[in-house]
Amino acid sequence: MSLRLEDIELIRRLKYSYSRAIDTADMDTVATLFTEDASVDYRGGSYHFQLTGRDGIVEALRGMFNPRFVGSHTVHMPVIDVLDDETATGTWTLLDYALNLAEGNKTTVGAAIYHDRYVKRDGRWLIAHSEYDRVYERVYTDPAPGLTAHMLAQRGAA
Repeated sequence: MSLRLEDIELIRRLKYSYSRAIDTADMDTVATLFTEDASVDYRGGSYHFQLTGRDGIVEALRGMFNPRFVGSHTVHMPVIDVLDDETATGTWTLLDYALNLAEGNKTTVGAAIYHDRYVKRDGRWLIAHSEYDRVYERVYTDPAPGLTAHMLAQRGAA
């Protein structure tokens, strides 16, 4: 049992690392979290982001998370099932905020339910597939975001 608990904790760290890495535009880290043949399918009310292949996923995220973008993605309430020594699934609740300064302060606030598949390769858990559907999504223009800190602008985005 303790081996499975360790795997669950490692998968939690994997997902938390993904959220932190996208919000800080740390695409070098993002690239280490996916399998080479990974796929994503994120279904929102105002978008549908679907890609296969780690390199394509990373490049698309690199284009989104830039100095004209502010994001905060937090994942909560994981239900992780380790199916065997090399595969697992996870269900998470996402709460997120996104402000796109390049699109006239387009702001998206919402929640979603993630369903992920993980595989263990060379002793490390990786994301093989990640998808979500929105619980709710609110999109609006924020005329005065009032930013007093903006990490991606300071760093010039990675």
